[in-house]
Amino acid sequence: MPWHTDGNLSLCGGGAILLQLAERSESLMPTDPNDRSAVISWLFAALNSVEAASLPWSLYQFAGDNQPTPGRQHLDAFLAARLQQMETTLTGREWLTDTFTVADILMADVLRLVGRFDGLADHPACRAYITRAPARPAFITAHADQPAPSPAAAHA
Repeated sequence: MPWHTDGNLSLCGGGAILLQLAERSESLMPTDPNDRSAVISWLFAALNSVEAASLPWSLYQFAGDNQPTPGRQHLDAFLAARLQQMETTLTGREWLTDTFTVADILMADVLRLVGRFDGLADHPACRAYITRAPARPAFITAHADQPAPSPAAAHA
């Protein structure tokens, strides 16, 4: 589970951490009330709508479980609906709102997991989006600055 400590503040959960960090940056979280509401709305959509569909699907993919059970078919349809909504949203747009924000960090991360298992094959706008986001210089720097896993963690 992601964990972040900043002085006396201690947060867990990727969404909470991203929101707290975005509060410090007008480029990640606009100050205009309408723009800010749109970004927060996309944060919740990434976690509660898209990830809610993509995570169970991804776990099945990771496990190599492709059995067409009724439950699995329901999950596939649930994800397909969410991906179609994202495809419609991202077609002709660079980012979720007018500019790159914290919502794009989170949504791109959620969609990258689906893309890892070729789940975006029929969604070219989503594929382009998850290519754009990690190509940003700040993403490259942040990714390079992540500490390597400890040797003990590799054997856990």
